[in-house]
Parts: sequence; structure tokens; C-alpha cells
Amino acid sequence: MEVSEARRRFTAYIARPPEDFRLAEGALLIALEAHPDLDVDAYLRRLDGMAETISARLGLELEPRRIVSHINACLFKERGFRGNHRDYYDTRNSFLNEVLDRKVGIPITLSIVYLDIGRHVGLPINGVGLPGHFVVQYGAHPEPFYIDPFHGGKLLSEQDCAARVTQIYGQDLPWQESYLDAVSDLHILARVLNNLKVIYVRKGAHELALGAVDRLILLKPDVPSEIRDRGLLRAQLGQLRRALEDLTTYLEACPEAPDAPAMRRHVAALQRGLGG
Repeated sequence: MEVSEARRRFTAYIARPPEDFRLAEGALLIALEAHPDLDVDAYLRRLDGMAETISARLGLELEPRRIVSHINACLFKERGFRGNHRDYYDTRNSFLNEVLDRKVGIPITLSIVYLDIGRHVGLPINGVGLPGHFVVQYGAHPEPFYIDPFHGGKLLSEQDCAARVTQIYGQDLPWQESYLDAVSDLHILARVLNNLKVIYVRKGAHELALGAVDRLILLKPDVPSEIRDRGLLRAQLGQLRRALEDLTTYLEACPEAPDAPAMRRHVAALQRGLGG
């Protein structure tokens, strides 16, 4: 499949009304550009099969912690899904098809698997984008709790989540209650793409990073920093005129941004390169 066709399918997906979203499908469509032969429907059927196995075991079970226990047993004990602690920045950890094939992933992609299956069996769960870590929230009252798919589905309290953030950032990042806010499925897809962008930039894979940013802009068209990053990547790829357009747009939107002086220097260099 051509990249343009994969992009068309992703664009059509995010234009659907929210009630027609299936998070796992969106994640697979992100992977489609890197895996042009990927059969999205086949992977969705695989997820459906796991969910149906769990549903058959649940019967009339309604207690949420026992439902979570069944999901954990299926995913982590029987099927062997686990967090990739050894090679966290392997791009395969961000592609849902690779996570399902290899049974290893990072917090956000393992959470996508968990969210898809949990929702299928009727559990009211959402994603929570903690700084530096991603978890799943059971948000129903009176006892909300959190699930960490990266660590085998471990159950977490609010205090545990705060401790996890402190473990990652120390005292440099004070805890805020808002860190526990549920995020939308589109936000989750954006976080997957941002992970890919960061990995590609670190590797110097500017064309691939540009593809990630292009899709981020589809998801977040009003975020000037993504326009800026696209301009910088286009400059690296020699697309000087389009880079100039992006950086000019960024400066018009954020003239007082801390990086505005540096961006103005980039604009001046691009103008010289274009003979202007």
C-alpha cells in the first residue's frame, strides 16, 4: 500500500464521529504507513478473539477488580504480554501490530491493547497520560483505580501514580491532580505519533519524522509547535520554501515564544537560501 493511501485511511478515520472510533483501529492505521501489507481487520479480529475468551470466562461477573484479574490473567500470564524494559525506544514498540505479534510494548501501546479488550468486555476504562508513563483508569464511582499494563496489569492508587511520577522526575515535577485526568482516544493516538517523532529525530530519520508530524497536525491542527517542528524537518530535508512557510506561520502565532529569536534566525537563513 502506498503511503498516500495509508494516510488517506488515517485521515478518514479521525474524521469519524467519536462514537465510531475504535482506538486499536486508529493505532493500526498509524502502523500502516510503516507496514504497507498490514491487514488491519485481521489484527482487530485477533483482539476480538482475546476479548471473547475473557467474556466467556466472566459469565455474569460485575465486580470490576475481578474483571481486571481475568484480563490480566489472559494477557500477561497466559499470552505473555510484557513491557519492553530492555529496548524501550525500539520503534516496534509503537506499532500495535508489532506489539500484538511480539507481545512486548511500551506503556501506551500495551494500554491500547488493554483499553480495547477491557471496553469490549464492558469495563468503563480510559487512558491516563501521566508524565513519563501511561496507565489505564477505571473511573466509575465509588472506587476509581488505575491499571499499569506495562507492569503486568498492576493495580495502582492515586498515591501510587504520584509515586511513579516522582520516581521518574524526582522533585523537579510537583504532583498535580490533573495528571490523573482521562484523555481522549485522539490524544492517545497523538502521543503514539509523538513517541515515533522523537525516536525518528534521534535517529536522524527526518523523512519518517516528518510523516509522524504530518499526522500529528491532522490530529492537532491548532498546535503551533507542531507547525514549527514540521518546518524544521522540512528545512533538514531541503524543502526550503515549505519550511519557510511553516516557520513564518509559527512566528505569527507565537511571536513571544522563548524560541522565537532562534526561529527568526532560521527564517532569515531560509530566505537567504531562497535568494530572498
